[in-house]
Amino acid sequence: MSQPAPTTPRTVVCPTCGGPSLFAPANRYRPFCSERCKQIDLGAWAAEDFRVPAEAPPEDGQFGDPKREP
Repeated sequence: MSQPAPTTPRTVVCPTCGGPSLFAPANRYRPFCSERCKQIDLGAWAAEDFRVPAEAPPEDGQFGDPKREP
């Protein structure tokens, strides 16, 4: 059985400002609340602010930089 569509629009938290954001086709910036928040997020992505922290491999490791190996 399929569930009926919700009658009230769903509101989510904007990933940029933390304010309420309408999560529906009527909001063309979803999940963001505005074009400004969407552009801020895009700028952070382009500046590589969203990175996964990782440990650097040791310089003398077995699989080091092939350009440095004799």
